[in-house]
Amino acid sequence: MKKKWTSIFLSLFLFTSIAIAQDMPPDAAKAYNEGNKLFKAGNLDGAVQQYNEALKTSKDYRIYYQLGVTFKKLNKLNAAEEAFRACIQNNPNFDIAYNGLGGAYFQDGKYAEAVESFKKFEELSKQKQHKDQAKEYIARAYVKLSEQAKKDGNYNKAIDNLNEALKYNPLDAAYIQLASTYYETGEYDKAISATDQVINMKSSGLKGAAYYYKGMSLKQKQDVAKAKENFELAKRDAQYKRLADYELNLMK
Repeated sequence: MKKKWTSIFLSLFLFTSIAIAQDMPPDAAKAYNEGNKLFKAGNLDGAVQQYNEALKTSKDYRIYYQLGVTFKKLNKLNAAEEAFRACIQNNPNFDIAYNGLGGAYFQDGKYAEAVESFKKFEELSKQKQHKDQAKEYIARAYVKLSEQAKKDGNYNKAIDNLNEALKYNPLDAAYIQLASTYYETGEYDKAISATDQVINMKSSGLKGAAYYYKGMSLKQKQDVAKAKENFELAKRDAQYKRLADYELNLMK
């Protein structure tokens, strides 16, 4: 599941706006446009050099934005964050800069900062598609905050973060994490309710997890027959087959 999440985030976070500069000082525009050509050609180090050259004669927010995008692709996250913050300082209303900054924060494990950046992205964006994407990013960052809280043993905070996530987007991953957390705290009815949200979704790659945690919760409630039914369904997911088989063998 973590691997899947990583690929989702890497594919969603950045909107690149490779635009030809016509209203910058000539030297800055020349270097910026050359940087964009190098970026599109995959020469990221060369693009960085050209953007830095452009910044010698102009502090245009677009240069900082493209520099941030390039640093993020190079996995130089501190530099990307610095560039996006400079972009925002020069144009606080440039909505996609907050998305870029939030993406860098997320990849850097700074999930609280990512939440705030994505909220600003959602606030400023005029496009419904961007607003919807921002809400999904906010939700996913809250799920990561929940994971951190759970590792620290703070289950109440973990649940609070998951409920915040679900206010922004009904993520199957948030419901599964909620189910596992409720299961671990002995709140089996709430765990079952969370799993049912995923089971009833038209499409979800986490239904195997939902059936497994529902089975575990039903087992604790001594409803053996229904627990077995859910473990049998969980077995269809290769990721949960071994766990479900183990539980079924215990219940023979």
